[in-house]
Amino acid sequence: MNRRFPTAVAGAALLTSVLAAPAHAAVDFTGVVALSNCSGSVVRTPTARPEDPALVLTNGHCVKLMAPGEVLVEQPSSRTFTLLDRRGTGTLGTLTAERLAYATMTGTDLALYRLGSSYADVEELGSRALLLSPEHPVAGAAIRVVSGYWKKTYTCRLDGFAHRLREADWTWEDSLRYTAACDTIGGTSGSPVVQLSSGEVVGVNNTGNENGERCTLNNPCEVDEAGEVTVRQGISYGQQTYRIVPCIGADGRVDTGCAGSPHRWRGDPAA
Repeated sequence: MNRRFPTAVAGAALLTSVLAAPAHAAVDFTGVVALSNCSGSVVRTPTARPEDPALVLTNGHCVKLMAPGEVLVEQPSSRTFTLLDRRGTGTLGTLTAERLAYATMTGTDLALYRLGSSYADVEELGSRALLLSPEHPVAGAAIRVVSGYWKKTYTCRLDGFAHRLREADWTWEDSLRYTAACDTIGGTSGSPVVQLSSGEVVGVNNTGNENGERCTLNNPCEVDEAGEVTVRQGISYGQQTYRIVPCIGADGRVDTGCAGSPHRWRGDPAA
C-alpha cells in the first residue's frame, strides 16, 4: 500500500510549489491540519451549522491499514490535529477528536474524525472549514493538493478518472487521476484535493505509482470497464468525496446504510 506516509526529502521539497496557473479562487492552508503521520482538513457539508461538531477528513490508511471490507464506525478517539494558519507558516491551535466517525479502505480510502470542537470554535481560532462539494468534478479542472504535514501545496489539473484503482489487496472506485505536476510524496496522504474554481473539496489525496510496477504495494494500477490494466509510473491519485456528503448527518455521524457510503462501492478485484 502506498501509504503516502512521510519519508526523508530534500529541503527544497518542503517549499510550497510555485506552478503557473490561471487566476482562480484563493486556495491556501485555511482549514488544513497536520496529523502525526499524514495530512488532513476540517470539512463541512453544505447544510452544516456553526454549532455542529466539526469533522476532519483524511485517509482510511492514516488510521491504520485496514483489511478489504473492513469499516470502522463511531470508534472512541482522542487523536489530535494541528490547525495551520492560512499561510501554512504558523499554527492556530490543536484540535482533538472525540470519535472516529467513519473509516474504510474499501471502495475508497477515507476517514472522518468528529471533533470535540464545533465549526464556530474553529472559526474563533481564526480558521474555517472547507466545503465538501456534493458534485462529481470534471476532467481538466484545476486543483490544488494541500499538505498540512509538509506545509506544501501542489497545483495541477484533473487528468481524468480511474474506473478502478487497484493496489495490492485494495480496490478503489472512480479515483481522481492528477496531471504530473501533482507529484505527491510521503506525508501528503489525507490532503484535501481542492478545486480552484470554487475552493471546494472534491477529493482526498491517497497514493501514486512510484516504480512502474503493476497493481503492487506502492504501485497502483488502473483497471477499465473491460478489465484492461494500465500502469502510469509517477502519476498520483486521490479519492472522490462527493458521494459521502449526503450520508453525513448534522450530528457528524455517517449513515453507513446510505447509498453513497463508500464501502458499498463493490468492484470486482482486478489482476
